[in-house]
Amino acid sequence: MQHITDAVVDATITPEQAQAVLLDAFERFGRGEAAMQERIRTEAGGVKLSTLGAVIPGQEVAGAKVYTTIKGQFTFVILLFSTVDGRALASFDAGAITRLRTAACSVIAARHLARAGARRLALFGAGVQGRMHAQQMAKAFALHDIRVCDPYASPTVAEELQALCGVPVRLCGADEAVDDADIVVTASRSTTPLFGGAQLKPGAFVAAIGSSLPHTRELDDTALQRASVIAVEWKPQTLREAGDLVLAAPEVLREEQIVELGELVTGQHPGRQDDSAITLYKSVGVGLEDVALAGLVWQRLQAGA
Repeated sequence: MQHITDAVVDATITPEQAQAVLLDAFERFGRGEAAMQERIRTEAGGVKLSTLGAVIPGQEVAGAKVYTTIKGQFTFVILLFSTVDGRALASFDAGAITRLRTAACSVIAARHLARAGARRLALFGAGVQGRMHAQQMAKAFALHDIRVCDPYASPTVAEELQALCGVPVRLCGADEAVDDADIVVTASRSTTPLFGGAQLKPGAFVAAIGSSLPHTRELDDTALQRASVIAVEWKPQTLREAGDLVLAAPEVLREEQIVELGELVTGQHPGRQDDSAITLYKSVGVGLEDVALAGLVWQRLQAGA
């Protein structure tokens, strides 16, 4: 069985190809043609083992991501199988896949929930995920500027991101970042809200991707309450894991407010219906994404063999 490294993943697929295969996967899931396995976490002695997976017959793959968390650091591996004959196809170092798929899904959500004329991006967190989100959003939308709020960022991060995105980038505080932002991406490890939801301008879209733990959150109740739509990857997992939603006051969230990404991409839900509406996407990361992207890498490698 072949092992595929992060370097090979990066050399084999582009963010645009990742977006296309993930869109296909969520369309299949939205039509009931794919299935997911919720994340299961097991912990002892400060070491956490997590597993999640998916079966996507239309893409001819099934698999699981398995990873450890030790002192806040993650080590990922994906195992990929054929749904045609059940063969184990490959294992993957899943760092690159995790980085690519999270931002790609945010872009998919943004295409349904953000205003087409979005020009300003506020980015909370300039780590691996934040940087990839900035790059993919800058390609998907005609951004005019990016404002980064990250107290731990290096002094050179604005210059580095500007070179990667081709858009003016500057570091600033939370209030200035959110001010007049069309798209807000929260990619932090914050345990408490990063800004006041009242600061979001009418028409803003927020992609909150930093937390998948029920005791941490990046958004406050005001942001949630102001949202006309809150898109999630998969309700059973998100409503259990997403602290942004779990910790919300009971009266804040409305059942009709929360929709699955599969419902958006298949047209079962219209998404944004008003230019002044505030819309949210809350990601926790699901197995469908990892398996679909691993399958794409595998298929492209076989085609080029």
